[in-house]
Parts: sequence; C-alpha cells; structure tokens
Amino acid sequence: MTACLSLSHAPLDSSVAVHAQEQEVVIALGSNVGDRLHNFNEALRLMKKAGIRITRHACLYETEPAYVTNQPLFLNSAVRGSTKLGPHELLAVLKKIEKDLGRSNGIRYGPRPIDLDILFYGKFKIYSDILTVPHERIWERPFVMAPLMDLLGSSIDSDTVACWHDLSICSGGLFESWEKLGGESLIGKDGLKRVLPIGNRIWEWSSRTSVMGILNLTPDSFSDGGKFQSVEAAVSQVRSMISDGADIIDLGAQSTRPMASRVSAEQEMDRLVPVLEAVLKLPEVEGKLLSVDTFYSEVASEAVGKGAHLINDVSGGQLDSKMLSVVAGLHVPYVAMHMRGDPSTMQNSENLHYGDVCKQVASELYMRVRDAELSSIPAWRIIIDPGIGFSKNTDQNLEILTGLSTIRAEIARKSLGMSHAPLLIGPSRKGFLGQICGQTAAIDRDPATVASVTAGVLGGANIVRVHNIRANVDAVKVCDAMLNRRSSFA
Repeated sequence: MTACLSLSHAPLDSSVAVHAQEQEVVIALGSNVGDRLHNFNEALRLMKKAGIRITRHACLYETEPAYVTNQPLFLNSAVRGSTKLGPHELLAVLKKIEKDLGRSNGIRYGPRPIDLDILFYGKFKIYSDILTVPHERIWERPFVMAPLMDLLGSSIDSDTVACWHDLSICSGGLFESWEKLGGESLIGKDGLKRVLPIGNRIWEWSSRTSVMGILNLTPDSFSDGGKFQSVEAAVSQVRSMISDGADIIDLGAQSTRPMASRVSAEQEMDRLVPVLEAVLKLPEVEGKLLSVDTFYSEVASEAVGKGAHLINDVSGGQLDSKMLSVVAGLHVPYVAMHMRGDPSTMQNSENLHYGDVCKQVASELYMRVRDAELSSIPAWRIIIDPGIGFSKNTDQNLEILTGLSTIRAEIARKSLGMSHAPLLIGPSRKGFLGQICGQTAAIDRDPATVASVTAGVLGGANIVRVHNIRANVDAVKVCDAMLNRRSSFA
C-alpha cells in the first residue's frame, strides 16, 4: 500500500509544506449555463495561465442535473495535471476562475456557468474549514466518477495514482467504487451520455454507428481518382451520398494510396477549397458533418475557417510539426490515425514488421494521442483510427478488423478515457479485400467492404468510412439492431 499524507484540520497556510514541489492534481469541471463548451475552453485556458499544467483530459459527458433537477443539462468532465500551487492557493485560483466566468453565489447545486472542484491533490488527504480532499461527494456522483475513471489507466502508473486508489471508500480502490455505482453500464442511460463537441453542437456518437462518405478530389486515388475533380461532379456526388444516408462527408484532396507522391499544401487547397465552399451552400448539408482529410496544418486551418467541422489526419500529426498545435487552436474534433512512415513508404518491409499487431498499433496510436493531448487537444475531441490498409498487410488488416476490442483494451491500460474514444475504421475497397476475393478492380470490392464493415461494427467501431453509402448504411443499421438487442439482454 502506498503511503498517503494527511493535512487534517489544516490551517490555510498549510500549503507552504507542499509548495516546493509539483503535485499531481485532478480537477472536475461542470457547466450548464451559457455556452458550456466556451466555458470549459476558457476555464482550461485560465488554469494553464495560472500555472496548472494539464496533462490528461477525460471524455465529455452530458448529464442530467443532480439534487436540484429543474435546471438545464450539464456538461461534465475532468482534467489531470500538475502544479506548484499549494492546495489552498489552488482552491483560490479555481474560485477566481469561476468568478471571472460569471459564477455568482446562487442556490446550492443550482445552475452555474462553471464549477471547478479539486478531486485529488498529490498524495494528500486534506480537511480544513474550506477544503476537503478527496472531494467528499465523489463516491455518490456518477457524473464525477465517470470522468475521474477516464483519467486513469487499468494499470496503475504511479505512486500518486496508487494513493488515490487507497483514498477510495472501497477496499478495491477507485475501480470498485465505480463498479458499485454501476460502472460502464451507466453510460448512455440514466442521464449520463458520453458526447463529442462539434462547433456549438453536442454529438452523441455512441447512440448509433455513423457512416462517413469518401469524396476524393484527386486525379490518382486508388478507387475513384479523377471522377470528382470538377466542382459540379463533386457536388453531385455529395448530394448522392447524403441522399443515400451519409452522416459525414470526408473531403480529400491528396491521395494517400500506397506509393502516392505528395502534393503541396497549396495544390491541395486549390483542389479542396472551391468544392468545400460549394458543398457548404447545399441545403442538404444542414445537420451533416464535413470532414477534411489532410495532414497539412495549413490546409486544416483554411478548411475549418471555411466551415469544415473536423480534421481527419492519416499521419496522427507526424507529417506536419504544426498540425497538433493548429488543431488545438481550432477547437474541432481530430481523427488521429495509425500509420508508419508516409504513403510512399508505409508498405516497406520494415513498416510491416509487428509482433502482436493489435497491441503494437494500440501502443503507437496511443503515443500519437498523447502527443495531441499534450498539445492541448482534449481527449473529448479525439477520434481514433487503427489505420486499416496503412502499414499493414492482408493478415494484419484482418487482425485489426477482428481485434478492435484488443486495441481498446491495450489503450485502456494507459488511459481508460482514450479507450472510450469514438473509433473509426476505413476498410472500403482496399487492396487486401481484393486479394482475398480475387477482385482486381476497386469498385468490385463493395460486397467485401460490407462484410468488413459488419465485422468492424460488431467489434466496436463507431464510424465507418466508405465509398458505397447505400449498401453500408443498411449494413450498419442491421449491426446496430443486433448490438441494441444484445445490450437489452445484458
């Protein structure tokens, strides 16, 4: 058992004893007044400005209010970080942030633009006239426990985290406390929904599988290169995909097929921007999401400025050193995909060498996600993609498709929150399907795509990226019906 320290009945100047070194802290966030996402973003910005270095973010939850129920829905989350502020200094900083963001002395548990609570402070148990740590009501609040669990890994990664488990009211630590409340079975019901923010909207992505339609604006993509280079042809295809049931349209102006040569950011924007502008004017696009497939930060910034909702980066931030910091500033969701090398080298023999492919992909993908988090892209804006067809051979692609739960479990060892992120797969018409089925023409691989999408959705995928919308929309509807029926008997 790890030795935890006590500052029971601590005077307000007790922070002097711990001020000399950084302490790891957990801070809960809640908001149900005004622009809730803006309140979160501002609170994080002000925390960083005050000397709180944020290292992890929980998922984002939309929750029904507790205690005082006649008020708007809350957004809840939590962050893990480090600070040299003493516990009471930290409390004073958080209270000032609350005040600066418009919180006033209202009814207890009533509406508030921002609520910031210290859940843990280093290895310390603190009890003073104005501060109790661990927060005394953690154990009864699923809307606090869920994001708190996201900040941990299934493997205990430090003495401080071990101490947090010891401070739990249950002998089995925080994991047992969460399970006694109901654990993961609570998510998606009883007023506790895991969500992802897109603009001013909240996307409850886990309620059903989303279909992302592929729109290639390139002359050399492996499946439909050259078909949609004109604005008119591209717009017509978007209309068709939306009519067939697409939830997301993913516009790509750079081919990432194996051995593809790279074009400049300027060339990519020349292809992309006219189509994006035209598509945004379509009345059919209302309520749909527009994604831009790019690994260039300059393209990402321009696209979001024009109205794109999310960025889909096959490199996970590896091909443009500015990408992660730019996306952080754009406040949009970010798809981080696993790939080794770049499209021209990804199928080299050294990039196809794995031991356990699912575990290694999970480990490498987690490192990309950690880089994104440390660049201030919160976990609640990240979508993960294991990169089917990128740096994998046929057998490895099949391992990924049938091993999505293994990938999540491996990520969970380090971050339960990231293991719960929306998971995207993109097997559509790819070469490994042609090898298995003997189909040399990409367009003839649609039945094989439906099979792979079905396996992926039943294995835990939340978003499928495909060319043929109609066939795959029906496939995921059947998969969702099976999954819903399975969960109703769980």
